[in-house]
Parts: sequence; C-alpha cells; structure tokens
Amino acid sequence: MLAAEEAGRAAPAEPAGPWQPLANRVRSMGTSGVRAMTAAKVLVLGGNFAGLTAALNVKRLLGEDADVTVVSKSGQFQFNPSFIWIPFAKRAASEVAFPVARTFESHGVRFVHGEATRIDAATQRVETMEGTFGYDFLVIATGYVNDYGVIPGLGPDGNAYSITSLDGAVAAAVGWAAFLNDPGPVVVGATQGAACFGAAYEFVFNVTYHLRKHRIRVPVTYVSPEPFPGHFGIGGMPGGQSMLGMFFRNQHINPVFGAGMREIVPGEIRLSDGSTLPFRYAMVVPPFSGAEVVRTSGLGNPKGFIDVLDTYQTLEYPNVYAVGIAAAVSAPWVTSNAVGVPKTGFPAETMARVAAANIASQVRGEMPAKEENFGDIPAVCIMDAGNNGVMMLADRMLPPRKRALMIPGPQSHLAKVAFEKYFLWKTRHGYAALP
Repeated sequence: MLAAEEAGRAAPAEPAGPWQPLANRVRSMGTSGVRAMTAAKVLVLGGNFAGLTAALNVKRLLGEDADVTVVSKSGQFQFNPSFIWIPFAKRAASEVAFPVARTFESHGVRFVHGEATRIDAATQRVETMEGTFGYDFLVIATGYVNDYGVIPGLGPDGNAYSITSLDGAVAAAVGWAAFLNDPGPVVVGATQGAACFGAAYEFVFNVTYHLRKHRIRVPVTYVSPEPFPGHFGIGGMPGGQSMLGMFFRNQHINPVFGAGMREIVPGEIRLSDGSTLPFRYAMVVPPFSGAEVVRTSGLGNPKGFIDVLDTYQTLEYPNVYAVGIAAAVSAPWVTSNAVGVPKTGFPAETMARVAAANIASQVRGEMPAKEENFGDIPAVCIMDAGNNGVMMLADRMLPPRKRALMIPGPQSHLAKVAFEKYFLWKTRHGYAALP
C-alpha cells in the first residue's frame, strides 16, 4: 500500500481527471429543457467479496447516474471462511456458495459470467471471453489465485490438500473420509509467502476436535513460516502468542514455527532446514497471487498485485481502482521466511466501500476524498476451533495499535456460525449498505 505522500505522487490537485467530462456530460430530455447526466459506465472485474460490495455500493450511491456491469470468472459467490468446515462434513459446497447473477440483476447491475483477458487502461477498454467492454471507471477486484508453484508437491494433483478453493475443500473432504478408515500422522500448515494463516489455524484445531469425536489418537503437527504462534500475518496481538501456545498444548499439537517448506512428497513434508514431517493426511495453505489478467496487462507487480493510493485509485490511472486481494500491501516486518498479509473478508469489503464512495464523488464532479490506509482498517476476525475459538478485535489491521483484544471461548464458534448465516443472507439479497 502506498499513500500519496509515501509514493511521492500527489493526488490530483484539481478535478482534471476522467471524472470532469462525466460531470459535464449532459443530454437534452425532449423539449422541456430538462437536462440530465449521461450514466457513467462503471465496470467491475470480480464478483466475490470486494467486487460485489463495490458494484452494489456504486449503484446504491448513484442510481441511474451509473451503468454498472460486473464481469466475473465465477458465476457464484463463495463464502471462503466456511471452507474449513467442508472436509469434516459440517458444510456442503452448496451451503457456502450461490449463483450471483440474480443478486446483481435485482439491484440493476448487469452481470456477465466470463473471464477478463486484457485490460487496456489507456483506451479504457477490457477484453473478456464474452466480448469487449468500455468503461469510464474500472474496479479491479479479481481476487486470488493459489500459487501452487511455490514448492513441488502442492496443487490439485499434488501430495497435500489445500482448502483455499471450493474444489480444494471438497477434495480434502474425500481425503478426510478415507483417512478416518486408515488414520496416521496429520500435518497442517502454510508455506513461505502464505497470508491466509487463519484458515490453517482453524483447520488444525478442527482436526483435533474431530479426531477426539472419532476417538482417534495420532500425532498432529502445525508448521508455519510465522515467527511465533498467533502472528496471523498481521504482526500478532497482545497475549496472542501465549494464548495460541496454550491452544497447541491443550490440543496436543506439535508446533513448528519459522519454518520454510522445500517440497511435499507422498507421505512426507520436507522442510528447508533438512528436517522432515511424515503424514497420512496433510493440508497446506499456499501463497496467493493476483489474477493473470493483471500481470499480462502490465498494471501490477510480478505477483499480480497493484499499488494503490489510500483512495484505492491506482497510481497511474485515477479512474482505475484496485481492491481486495488485487491491491498490493507491503508487510511492515522482515522474517526469515516470507509471511504475507491477509486481505480477504472484512478488509476487502472496506476497500471496496472506499472505492465506491470515491467513484460516486468523481461522477458528481467532486474530488475522491474518502481514504482508508490498509494498515488503519480495523481487525475483526473469528477463529473457529471446532467447539471453541477466539474472537480478535483491534483498532488497526497492522501494528502499531492502541487497542487490541483476544477473547477465547465456545461463544466464538457460535459467533462464527451466526455470522456465516447473516453474511450469506445479506449478500444473497444484495444488502450492500449493511455492515
């Protein structure tokens, strides 16, 4: 994340950008003399957390003054936080995903199920598998791609499962059912460069919970590049290291931190220091990269992430926004093994709301004034642990913080279940104004 002053680039000092012609673009309405603005063309790439939030909020704020189109590679909204429950038959794939076209169209947003293949920001056009679209404003919310190439042995055809995709979670469920009939050591963790540590923690604690239910006693290991327990890719929370250490001890989990993985072969994870971890069942979270279209269009860094201002405008094009996973965020720490920063869920929604508010301002001929540095976004997270868990609240996503709180207990599990039901209900109906 680069704020305007940090990047050495000042935000436009006067409304001379792409929003100025929109403010003056008018047309006659019959012979009554009434004149109205031609609807601004707003194109959103991606239809999950960030894309859906951005599109529906732009339409809510501008109404008929915005012609909003969403182009998404997936025809479904997927509630990723619930993927951890699919392997243990606590959720079916159909319960955590739904077709999203009706949600958009019921709110006056056009939905196109197709993948974007090229972005030409200079001519304001996007090529997709369903045709070419012009735009006045573009929101890039293309989400993540699992970077299985970080080490040999990962991937859908690899030697360990990953639950960071819906298909991966379903495959992990098949593997877990087979494991119950032939149990052995379990290894759960994340590779160097990963950012979705919450899913790894939740999964390992759900593993031990379900092993107890099935009266199976096998060694369980958690392995991570994090420098200490409870880092979570956000620098940790006060008391988090001791609290997570207590969770590991109580659940008889062997923790291995500050570790890099070299490769995963059948039945064994080989670490960078030469040590090995045998397993009968393994789930490993990979790093995320940005969408291929971002890299090939020359808008992002080699990982496919785009540097943005605190308005979520890109540095070069003030009418192009990047939100959610697509936005580049630099970790404010150095570790022996790379540790990423999570950008899914609440942070993605926050970025999308900021972008939508600024697009509305630009369409009205005003300067985009709403800002929210990624590090200043509040941290709101629930870590599920089967029948237990931890609620994490902080005034800032990244340190330094003034206020932070971790609350353990079974109410955390109930809170996550309740939030899942609420969020899927509000999203299915497109109630973008709700928190």
